[in-house]
Order: sequence, then C-alpha cells, then structure tokens
Amino acid sequence: MRFAVISHTLFSMQDHRKLRAFELADDFVLAVYRATRTFPKEEMYGLTSQLRRAAVSVPGNIVEGCGRDSTKEYLNFLNIAFGSLREAGYYVHLAHRLQYLADDESDALQRQYDECAKVLSGLISGLRRRAAQPPAQG
Repeated sequence: MRFAVISHTLFSMQDHRKLRAFELADDFVLAVYRATRTFPKEEMYGLTSQLRRAAVSVPGNIVEGCGRDSTKEYLNFLNIAFGSLREAGYYVHLAHRLQYLADDESDALQRQYDECAKVLSGLISGLRRRAAQPPAQG
C-alpha cells in the first residue's frame, strides 16, 4: 500500500482535542478508572492495571499520532490506539465474567467501547482512503 505524505505543518497543527475519537477515548478512560476502583485489591497489579493501561493507551496514541509528520505515521498510531481499545474491550468482558463488574457497569462500558471503536475505525478508514489518493499535481 502506498501512502501519500502530507506536510508536517498540517499534522503539527492537528489538535487532538477537536477529534471526536479522542473525546470518546478520553471519556472511556475516565469510566474505566471509576469502574476499576471497586476491583479486588489482589487485582491491583493484574486486571486493574492491565485494563487501565490499555484504556489510557487509546487517547495517548491518538495524541501522539497527531504530532507525527506523515499520514503513514499518523495511521500507525491510530492503529495502535485501535488495538489497545480492543484489548481494553476484552478486559471489560473478562471483568464482567469474573463478576468484578455488575451488568449495568459492564453494559455502560461496552456502549462506550462500541461508540469509540466505531468513530476511531471511521477516522482510520477515512485517512486510509485519503492516503491512497495520488498526490495532487501542481
């Protein structure tokens, strides 16, 4: 796959705070932190830590990608963010199966996960389409 390079000024001016994907990921992190406060103490360095780290990685990688020099690098960080989101989604599922999360908590986190995944996937798809277009002739 060929990627078109977009100038550094475009990406260095990209404000992650204006991205809906970032807003949703940031809200998901807060919800994960609230939900994991009640996890058993013995999970502090296990599932609690893993879930929090995966969740924090999502907006963190979106932010880092916004500061990169090219569409290819930006997409790489968005793909990492998406992978971390998938990982966090699994940990939410596992926490529910272990009965660390009540049904309503798990459902709320799952809805946030689904919305974040949909928007982040759309952002990635849009950038891939744009990157696949040949550079404009000037």
